[in-house]
Amino acid sequence: MIYTVTLNPTLDKTLSVPQLRAGEFHRAAILRTDLSGKGINVSRALKALGIPSKTLGFVGGRTGQAFQVGLQEEGFDIHFIDVGGETRSNITLLDESAGVYTKINEPGPTIGPAHVAALQAQVEAWAGPGDYWTFSGSMPPGAPLDLYAQLIAHVQAKGAYAFLDTSEAALRASLSAHPYGLKPNSDEAAQALGRPVLSDNDHCQAAQKLREMGVQVVLLTRGEDGLVLAMGDDVLMATPPPVEARSPVAAGDSALAGLLWALSEGCDAAEAARRAVACGTGSAMQEGSGVANRALIEDLRSRVKLVRRCE
Repeated sequence: MIYTVTLNPTLDKTLSVPQLRAGEFHRAAILRTDLSGKGINVSRALKALGIPSKTLGFVGGRTGQAFQVGLQEEGFDIHFIDVGGETRSNITLLDESAGVYTKINEPGPTIGPAHVAALQAQVEAWAGPGDYWTFSGSMPPGAPLDLYAQLIAHVQAKGAYAFLDTSEAALRASLSAHPYGLKPNSDEAAQALGRPVLSDNDHCQAAQKLREMGVQVVLLTRGEDGLVLAMGDDVLMATPPPVEARSPVAAGDSALAGLLWALSEGCDAAEAARRAVACGTGSAMQEGSGVANRALIEDLRSRVKLVRRCE
């Protein structure tokens, strides 16, 4: 079973303006509204592939209630903990003239020790050998900085595989738990290593260095340039075919779903890289936090380019 944990989910609104001008009045078109959050995006991408998952996390207030109802109506297997407060809303703003997206994120509701204990009890009860767990996204206010590290230790002690996707202080605090898998982007890899990650060679070296820190599988995403996958004896650079990208919001989450899809079927590193790139690219071709359907993913997978640059 695959479990996705989202501590700070969000109601994502994607808006569009013809041209963004600071300090001026704008009329925005609403492109879409998504029930989102990084782990939820992983579950959404898995669902598009026909793969079931259980979705855990914290919600609160009227937005949180609507969130749960909406996800249940979409067929998700959800197990959220109500924390009071109000589930956050995030805005993605598209400047049509420049083709640039600006993301504005709220902090989210405050959680307390009782909420953390309830989540830990869920994890302890459900974690089992061979399961996959993803811990994704920002920490909500009040969460201990090492919460992901605690949860990773819980599931891996039960023989499950933990995958981490977070940033900044939470990322650095969680690496000590040695998650089985790590999905940073270029900026997050730089944060973890304390050095720039810019060139192809930088990315290959960063993936290898993160492996040396006790991570078994590193999926280092690079936006439109694809990704680097360090897995087993392989360090592969995978690039997508040229496409018309619309939104980068859920692309990294979908890439992680593609990796889980591959690992759950026992694929080698080359196939895992193809599937991760295809899922991430297919998501980037959708508006907002959208994910691609299976037919598009299969088409993209057949056109991914693989290079072994880091042998």
